[in-house]
This record gives sequence, structure tokens and C-alpha cells, in this order.
Amino acid sequence: MTNTLLPTTVVGSYPQPDWLVDRNVLAQNLVPRVRMKQMWRVPEEVLEQAQDDATLIAIRDMERAGLDIITDGEIRRESYSNRFALALDGVDVDNPARTMGRAGKETLVPRVVGKIRRNRPVEVRDVEFLVANTDRRTKITLPGPFTLSQQASDEHYGDEEAMAMDYAAAVNEEAKDLLAAGVDVIQFDEPWMQARPEAAARFGVRALNRALEGLEGETVVHVCFGYAAVVKDKPSGYSFLPQLADCTAGTISIEAAQPKLDLAVLDELPGKRIMLGVIDLGSAEVETPAMVAERIRAGLRRLPAERLVVAPDCGMKYLPRPRAFAKLRAMAEGAAIVRHELQG
Repeated sequence: MTNTLLPTTVVGSYPQPDWLVDRNVLAQNLVPRVRMKQMWRVPEEVLEQAQDDATLIAIRDMERAGLDIITDGEIRRESYSNRFALALDGVDVDNPARTMGRAGKETLVPRVVGKIRRNRPVEVRDVEFLVANTDRRTKITLPGPFTLSQQASDEHYGDEEAMAMDYAAAVNEEAKDLLAAGVDVIQFDEPWMQARPEAAARFGVRALNRALEGLEGETVVHVCFGYAAVVKDKPSGYSFLPQLADCTAGTISIEAAQPKLDLAVLDELPGKRIMLGVIDLGSAEVETPAMVAERIRAGLRRLPAERLVVAPDCGMKYLPRPRAFAKLRAMAEGAAIVRHELQG
């Protein structure tokens, strides 16, 4: 992922500025699967310019915090998934369906009314902007095909695996264009594998591997229990994780800090790099570098340093920006402590 030992990064998102989004709208709604235009404070005709400016702020914050691998903060997105999901053919975004979300509450989702196809690049400009505005290594995120299939109402296929495989083909086309645009790392977000392990066991890894097919860059798969702002009590173990040993991604990203994960599970992912969550986003307390260093050392008791990447548990979208920045800086400083110990 980088030549730096114990490289640091974010999972994906960083807090959007209050002048760009209405954070009360974010807090009062479930993570959107359809458009949530009311969250933007800026008129449509100047929204892209405002998002560019806010993205620069996110990039500079990550650089100032000392991160090794930078994202665009997902500043342009209403959620981690809907920016890509709603840009595909075969999806009716104007007449959503209602379904049960992973938090057990009813939520609006797009209806799939035709064959899923990608008709244009969705995040290529995002990558081009990111790469042009940092000299550090870069990462972009995409929703994974299994998760996309679980966030839609199938009114066309009658076969959720077939639908997931078409989502995978669309994600794969996008990922290839993102690598061509210059990004170093692509991360696929698959939180619904944890939420629906039975379906994931049937076809989740197969769909994921189709999305990863032919990608020559560095790849990550992120699985989590949900945003800390939404899911307060997290289990101490994953319902779907060892199965990812069979996926072709080089790195698996997991939460460990807030759920106090038993890291023995890492023994079941031989050969994979692990992006280890060492920052608890459910706590208002800002970790000290020493606390972060100890969490990294816990990972090193299971893995060699060459297989460990340091990150927060999940995306930071719902945090106040000062807290997010302070946590990232502590994370970078904690990694530096352990890096110094390892290098003597």
C-alpha cells in the first residue's frame, strides 16, 4: 500500500463542513439509499464548486494530521453508496420502494426495474481532483456489489445473485477507470456482508471477486457494523469475516476499537493485509497517541508489521470536524511511536 511501515489512512469519509451540509438533516435521517438533496446548504448551480472547496479542506486536514494515504473524504456524497448506486441504468430513483434497513428501521431504496449497467464514469473526476491536489498516495471508495444488491428493491431479476453479479460488473468497470485516472488504492465497502451473513455466504464473495476481476492496483474490502452514530452497541465478533480469505482483494478493513474485537479472528485471514480500526468513533474522547500505539501493538501480536495498515474503525462522516481531526492526528502520532519502536 506504501513503503511506509504501518501506513495510516482513513476508511473513506471525513466530516463535511457545516456550511456545505445541514448536519441536523444528516442526524435525523437514516443513511440515505436514495437522493437526499435537502442536506445540501448550497444551491445546485454552485454545488460542485462548493464541494471542490470542501474536498480541498478534507485533503489538507488529512495531510496536516500526518496520514500516509489520502482520500477525498467522500465530501461530494450524501452517503457512501448512493452517489454510485443512483448513477446506473436499470434503477428507478424517482419512485423508491420501502424496505427494512440493517438498523431494523424502514428506509427508502431505489427500485431495480431493468438490467443494471454502468453508462458513464461516476467517480473519475473525484479521483482526478484528488490526485491533482496531493502528493501523497491516494485511495477512493466504491460500494461493493453485495451491499448494492441489498440496498435495492429487485423488481426485474427475481434472482438476487444475478442482480449482484450485474452490480459487480458495473463496479468493476468503474474501478478500472479509477485506476486509469491515477488513484493508488481502491476500497470496496461491503458492510452488508456482516448484516446479512447467510446471503453473503451464498454469493457475496463470488460477486466481490467479479468486481475485483482484472484490477491491477491495490484493493481493499471494508466490512463493519455500521456508523457509530447509528449503531451504538456493536458485537465483539463478526458474523462474516473469515470467508473473505477467499476473496482476491489484498487487504481486509475491519473495526476493532469500538467493538473491542477479539483479534484472534485475524488468524483466519492468512496472507491478507489488515486495515485495523484503532480509533473508536463512538467515543467523544480523543485517544492519546499512547492509547493508539497500544491498539497497534495488539494487532502486531497477531500480524507482522508488513501486513498491518492503521485506520479509524469506520467512516468519520458523522463526527464534529475538530474531533475527527484530533483523532486522526493522535492516530498518526501513535503509529509513529510504534514505527520508531520497530525500527529501533
